[in-house]
Amino acid sequence: MDGSNSHWPGSAPLPGAEEQTHNADERLSAIRTEIDSVDQELLDLFNRRASLSREVGHIKADVPGIIFKPVREKEVLDSLAARNPGPLPEDHLRAIWREIFSSSRALQRPQNVAYLGPEGTFSYFAGVEYLGHAATFHPCNDLVQVFEEVSSGRCELGVVPLENSLQGTVGVSFDLFLKHDVFIQAELFSRISHCLLSNVPSLAAVRTVYSHPQPLAQCGGWLRTHLPNAGLVPVESTAAAAQRAAQGPDQGHTAAIGHGKLADLMGLGILASRIEDEPGNWTRFVIIGPKVSGGQGGNKVQNPQPGHTGADKTSLLFTLPDKAGALSHVLDLLATHGINMRKLESRPLRGQCWKYVFFADVESDLEDPRYADLLTALHETCTSFRILGSYPMGPQLDRLDLHTDESEQ
Repeated sequence: MDGSNSHWPGSAPLPGAEEQTHNADERLSAIRTEIDSVDQELLDLFNRRASLSREVGHIKADVPGIIFKPVREKEVLDSLAARNPGPLPEDHLRAIWREIFSSSRALQRPQNVAYLGPEGTFSYFAGVEYLGHAATFHPCNDLVQVFEEVSSGRCELGVVPLENSLQGTVGVSFDLFLKHDVFIQAELFSRISHCLLSNVPSLAAVRTVYSHPQPLAQCGGWLRTHLPNAGLVPVESTAAAAQRAAQGPDQGHTAAIGHGKLADLMGLGILASRIEDEPGNWTRFVIIGPKVSGGQGGNKVQNPQPGHTGADKTSLLFTLPDKAGALSHVLDLLATHGINMRKLESRPLRGQCWKYVFFADVESDLEDPRYADLLTALHETCTSFRILGSYPMGPQLDRLDLHTDESEQ
């Protein structure tokens, strides 16, 4: 072997290598100094922005309404993304500003958010992803409590799962909209990717797997292949399953299925990732808020966010008279105004046999004044009619990568 260009351990350094190392060290030192300077500039700017947010909070202290303004936040994010020259990736930019928005809202007024707990559920991580870490998250025992916390005003916002790409509608969520005066403020799509969490050394040591019934079903094929002899035990949530795997009396041979971030939260290791049978598993969550009080004598304003500008989706709830063509008439009214319907679903009307209530999503802001005549016609056509909210549309399925972990939840 020709060793003329070889550098063996213990031999003299190649000519120029020491100088190159010295130059690299000097450049790294200069870059770090510049980064420190930029960090100081950012710190000064963040504190300037925080002062402005506090001032906004003082101005709005006596104004009814909620601090969360998803339409405005979407406009800011889209504008920043359009003007971003790089190399900062767009998803990094959006994640950074999500936390800036979260801090800004908290500085204006503490923001309490109800979710289906305990801490560590997919609802929890979806809420943190969208609303940021500065919000105060309150776990609830069930979705009924989430709606009650928001409608009573004890929490300003709530995180509610509405439908899953594999298992369909979360029926209880739709039913609860019938009982509570809450409004949809925003929607988000969260990828559901499961991990096997445990502190055991290997798969061979796992005898019992805990999880919520849905993840157990969604990972059924993987479990049959890799843990055919393990007992599968359903529990109330993925977070409760992880707690059992971390602290239960049989932790020496148990595992849990849940969100990968539960590993850090519960002090567990990850034995296997992405164990769901179908990669295209997404859940649509909505952020709900209460009816806003205002006006003389505490009269209530029907519109939860007056002056919706920029909203591009509206959710509806309505019932129809029992006669031929009633539903067709509603669809014709929407079509005449050029409004595309993205979802239509019927649910049994509780307490009334063979009566149904309809839920619909349309691609438009029906609270815009230009649709006043359409709303009048819909009220006249329907036995009951209610707008559940107009809000920014979440990313469409053709923009969601169903087979990567880029947006994994």
